[in-house]
Amino acid sequence: MRQSLQDRLNVKKAARFAVIINAMQILAMVTVLLYAVFRSPVEGRLVEISAIAGALLIASWGAILDIREALNAGKIAEQAQMLEEAYGQLEALNGTLRKQRHDFMNHLQVVFSLLELDESAEAMKYVESVYGDIKKTGSALKTALPAVNALIAAKRQDCEERGIRMELNIASGWQALPVPGWEMCRVLGNLIDNARDALLEDGSNADRRIALAIDETPGAYSFRVSNNGPAIPPPLQRKIFQMGFTTKSDGHGSGLAIVEEILKRYGGSIRVESDDRSTIFIGHIPKQIVESPMD
Repeated sequence: MRQSLQDRLNVKKAARFAVIINAMQILAMVTVLLYAVFRSPVEGRLVEISAIAGALLIASWGAILDIREALNAGKIAEQAQMLEEAYGQLEALNGTLRKQRHDFMNHLQVVFSLLELDESAEAMKYVESVYGDIKKTGSALKTALPAVNALIAAKRQDCEERGIRMELNIASGWQALPVPGWEMCRVLGNLIDNARDALLEDGSNADRRIALAIDETPGAYSFRVSNNGPAIPPPLQRKIFQMGFTTKSDGHGSGLAIVEEILKRYGGSIRVESDDRSTIFIGHIPKQIVESPMD
């Protein structure tokens, strides 16, 4: 996986390099044409200028095609990364379900043995002790998007291992969500990770909580990711969706910008509300897709 990620990073670097080189080529040809036109009177040199203009047209067309392909390559590399992340989460969820299936058989044997010994009270206590773990995984499998289900299960486990309680309220299966599951994983994953990091940086909070709510209305799909960490100051709330902006010393400032870019691609939106009690990111995606101007 590390090697493939490195390959994608190389693709992105190559795409940016191709865009820069071809842009410089166009600029150089324009410079040559302007020099030919203005260095002396045009009369008598129409053939020379026409030849340079024709060469510029051909070179520019080729450069534009190269730039388009380079941008497409960069976009494909980013999509491949999203797909690989979603696939990894599905694999992790599949492993969890296999483990639970194995454990379930063992639990049944224990309960059966207790009932055989007429220890019904002990059997009830045992069932209650294992029911919570089974319910946690089951509560994350409520959407129609397997990748999103896997992401939620993985993030919930990660949060619990770090001492953060993650609450789920999935009131909609997002049956016809226009956003592909692997892109929606990028949206929710970035928001949950940001909430987790904010809570981990707040050493004074002993009751760390993240809440994820998934719902829909007649006109739109919606989600809310909230945490009870420190408030985001109002001046920063207007900047956090800008590419490159970050409050983390080791961050790159692209997570929330990517979230907003993906949602806008499908006509959606996101906003943040933050005070001393909680920080909430609220997103909406219309059921009737609105084409974004950038497309």
